[in-house]
Amino acid sequence: MNIYKSAEDYLETILILQNKTGAVRSIDIVRELDFSKPSVSRAVKLLREGGYLSVDENGYITLTDIGREIAEETYERHLVITEILTSIGVTRETAESDACSIEHVISRETFDKIKEYYNKHR
Repeated sequence: MNIYKSAEDYLETILILQNKTGAVRSIDIVRELDFSKPSVSRAVKLLREGGYLSVDENGYITLTDIGREIAEETYERHLVITEILTSIGVTRETAESDACSIEHVISRETFDKIKEYYNKHR
């Protein structure tokens, strides 16, 4: 599934917030990402229209199955890439930042092979 980097970032953020607090509203995303309310509202609307999330009558956001799948894959790439980079001496801050970029462009095949190699050799 090909979606934009920004959409992956939103879905990943929603997943992280749901794991932390159990419930997510747009204002939580605004605070977490330090984006404007109108920007988050537009993104949530587009993601809802795309079938990646739903919003109930109280404004609570829930990932759909496909939204959750994309969020979990993105978050896994982020965690693993961060771990690999820090294991080779990259500072945590730089590793987190670089992982945020790499997680969106790396192919599933390449990621799976890097993860497999890393898990065998750590």
